Amino acid sequence: MRQTPIILVLLACVSLAGAITREPLHPTRIADTPPAIDGVLNDGVWRNAAEVDVFRTYTPDFGREVPQRTRTLMAYDAEHLYFAFRCDDDRPDLIKAAVTGRDNIRPDDWICINLDSFNDQQSLYAFYVNPHGIQMDSRYAANQEDFSVDLLWESGGTIDSSGYSIEVALPLKSLRFAGSDSVTMSVYFERRISRTSEQVAHPPMDPAKGFALVTQTAPMIYRGLEQPTLLEFIPAFTFSQRYQNRGGALGVQERLRDLSLTGKYGITTDLILDATYNPDFSQIEADAGQVDVNLRFGLFFPEKRPFFLEGSEIYTLGATAISDLDPVQSVVHTRTIVDPLAGVKLSGKLAAKSTLAVLYALDEIDPAETALHGTYASVPVLRFKQALRGDSYVGGIYAARETNAEHSRLFGVDAMQRVTEGSMLEMHALGSDTRDPHRSGIGKGHALGIRYAYGTRDLDLGLAVKDIAEGFSADIGYITRTGVRMYSGLIRPRWYPDSTIVQRVDFQLFSVQTHDRASSLWETYNALSAQVAWGGTMQTFVQYAIANEVFAGRRFRTDGFLIFVGGQWTRKLSGNMSYTDGKAIYYSADPFGGRGRRVTAQVIYQPTDNIEARASMTFSDLISDRDGSRVYEYPIMRGRLTYQVNRFLFFRGVVEYNRYRRQLLTDLLASFTYVPGTVVHFGYGSLYEKQEWRQDRFVESPVFHEMQRGLFFKMSYLWRV
Repeated sequence: MRQTPIILVLLACVSLAGAITREPLHPTRIADTPPAIDGVLNDGVWRNAAEVDVFRTYTPDFGREVPQRTRTLMAYDAEHLYFAFRCDDDRPDLIKAAVTGRDNIRPDDWICINLDSFNDQQSLYAFYVNPHGIQMDSRYAANQEDFSVDLLWESGGTIDSSGYSIEVALPLKSLRFAGSDSVTMSVYFERRISRTSEQVAHPPMDPAKGFALVTQTAPMIYRGLEQPTLLEFIPAFTFSQRYQNRGGALGVQERLRDLSLTGKYGITTDLILDATYNPDFSQIEADAGQVDVNLRFGLFFPEKRPFFLEGSEIYTLGATAISDLDPVQSVVHTRTIVDPLAGVKLSGKLAAKSTLAVLYALDEIDPAETALHGTYASVPVLRFKQALRGDSYVGGIYAARETNAEHSRLFGVDAMQRVTEGSMLEMHALGSDTRDPHRSGIGKGHALGIRYAYGTRDLDLGLAVKDIAEGFSADIGYITRTGVRMYSGLIRPRWYPDSTIVQRVDFQLFSVQTHDRASSLWETYNALSAQVAWGGTMQTFVQYAIANEVFAGRRFRTDGFLIFVGGQWTRKLSGNMSYTDGKAIYYSADPFGGRGRRVTAQVIYQPTDNIEARASMTFSDLISDRDGSRVYEYPIMRGRLTYQVNRFLFFRGVVEYNRYRRQLLTDLLASFTYVPGTVVHFGYGSLYEKQEWRQDRFVESPVFHEMQRGLFFKMSYLWRV
């Protein structure tokens, strides 16, 4: 008799772990007038709406009651889901809430609606609102939360003498769900109390499951929801003009006037087609400066461009980006698509448990490189995921960048499997095929990874193995290193002292052993650390590492220590500082060891709810072991002042001084955002350097001279049917 393979039996057994049995919620159907979303709970619908009020902490500890009572009310009609929160507080003067821009409320008091619109434990929408009604939203999938998404929804909030109230309306057109007569979603409600850094939730989180969020939601049943046809267009106009200093005077370098069009069509309620032509992907604020010398691999800048952001969470693969030392940080990093002419995406559900995402972009190549690479690069990405029981899944991916004579193709599979209530097994197996006669010719390679993670209230454990071949390449991803085999382990016990000062202490031992194939040498990284939550809002982190690193066939010491202190000092003042000191490498054709230090500090001051001032500093240096000389010293200072007139309009000024590069950057921005997609931005920026024109060339100068200037204007309008 043919026997079932033992691995299939084991997978079937462990996939039963983590199955949730929770009483379903039944929001109240609105018979007549929907609530006004103003943060005042005087609408008739709330008097008889379904309600939950059992909230318990999960940060800094699990299962505790707090004096501040929280109630959540739930209602709906054919086109919207409605939620209201009543958050009691006997010290309303200590409620932290700023009138600020979207996605800037993490330090505040807030509530959050975590919505699994498919009830499949694969991903969540998260809708955050502070007591003034300011929004922040995100998508959560594969144990990672992406705050760059911007959805269209309504919120309102008011503060009164006994706390605050919030109302939220979620249009069905902004959600993806499985349309039917009876729709089951699931939800998890949160509230943050900033002055104590406590977070409470309903349903209460299970300490045995740790922070496995998507497995702890409560089902929520709706009947009679409409299945709307989604149709959106966003026409946009962009004007930019750049000036360059030539011969001691500024002259126009480039002037661009662009019209673009982005569209979205809902083929079904859970399958969406996006398309864009000549999109404007300009950023409305420059990336913050980073130390860009003595780098082993390139700097990482996050994606900020709207077309690429929606649905981006689906490209996250299991067992990637598990630590800062993981070479496979991302296999699809869309900022490698620099200047796209057009793009199209199809994303959503093919069946109840089958998710598809297809992206194609045509990227214009820099004119200076067209002779080598052609005019355009084609960038296709295909991703498929099949959900299993709970939050487990298996998936596949294909991503490539193709030109006339070159290609970089990546393909493979990944999976996440719930083993027990508090543990997960993740893996990926990837291959690559690269042809680039201008760099490295033809190459093939692989990247294999497997990770086991266990987490409960008292203990986190992690084990991982990575194998990345020397020939592995992913031009559309962010890969920091190849030709290594890595073994890593983590143990993190937690201690909850009976103290009014210290709330929690996390101890951690993290170890990575790496074999470098090119040199056949081993390197090691072993770090012991402690993180302390104290004083209600403060965090302290201390770490010491015994380590070395292989570079250019040699092994160098990289021991060192790190100290971090930060938090909310008062309602108006917060900040943090970190200091790193240890052995380091100077990465060059003739590398050598040295002592490196790095200091970062930031202070945030909010004198009123509408004004925010930030000052930050980064300092890095390297002192050579050869002769004690200072190889470089790299300080960056940055200041930012924002005046938020109301939730729609703000004015911002940024000044950044890079002493290493002898550059001063100024950036001014006026921004009006009615809803995501309906915006008006006007920006002005200048770059000053300590150079001046003498006779026929630039020479060093003791004072700054303007070398570049830029003007930027963008206007777009979201039209939704």
